[in-house]
Amino acid sequence: MGTPLTLEQVRQYQTEGYVVVERLFDARDLARVEEAISELSQKALASPEIMGEILELEPELVEGQPVARRIFNPYDQHEAFQALARDSRMMDSITSLIGSNFNLQHSKLNMKPPRVGSAVEWHQDLAYFPHTNDDLVTTLVYLDDATVDNGCLQVLPRHHHHFFEHHGPEGEFLGKISVNLDDGRFGRPVPLEAPAGSVIFMHCITPHSSLPNTSSRARRTLIYEYRAADSFPIYYGEMTATAESRYRPLSGSPATQARLGGPPPLIPKVGRYSSLYDLQSRSSKGETR
Repeated sequence: MGTPLTLEQVRQYQTEGYVVVERLFDARDLARVEEAISELSQKALASPEIMGEILELEPELVEGQPVARRIFNPYDQHEAFQALARDSRMMDSITSLIGSNFNLQHSKLNMKPPRVGSAVEWHQDLAYFPHTNDDLVTTLVYLDDATVDNGCLQVLPRHHHHFFEHHGPEGEFLGKISVNLDDGRFGRPVPLEAPAGSVIFMHCITPHSSLPNTSSRARRTLIYEYRAADSFPIYYGEMTATAESRYRPLSGSPATQARLGGPPPLIPKVGRYSSLYDLQSRSSKGETR
């Protein structure tokens, strides 16, 4: 049986752009996901011809072996991920934030392995996939205890009603915010440390990032993006086409009209589909033009 978010939790989400619900899932819930991760990882690493459909690897080897940094589209890869996305605790929480008519936009699993876990630079999710309104919720399920040392998520509160620039001087989409958010001009970033099983509910425009994992412990995060049924993509290109192929109906009735709302969205200028890691890396090297 699920439990909706409290009024105080909903108020924090609306005001700050995020809310942390500690230990929403227990050890038994996480054990099923652990088994699925192990199964998918072994399958991918044993079959190079399908690896790119399942995993993205860290650029560095660890003790001479490849290490996964992301599982693509886990919702469609294993029923354990579907069960968690549809769990009543998750569904009722989403209903508290955007109503009972909503769908799954996409899913991914960031592995953040010990000592080599890649950093994620500051960005806003909706800059990647603009929609007719901003009723999209990014949920991050912590599969491990998350701390500053192992590269936990950090957010910039109260900046979820406007976009920061994500484009370079020639209009190229960088996949990251192009101004410095670490110098204090826009407030102090808040690291979201929490135990395994906790869930971060984050507005789709909340700026966020994470540091590299410098610890000896993994920091895996399962991410589901939910969107209101009447929120539709407004830019059609390879990025959107790929994202829409991962859309799945979840709750309520299909919308027959698009609802308009939120700040004017950015339109990404992207030549080809890229993962966040790849796009941020290429933009740092000036390869996105």
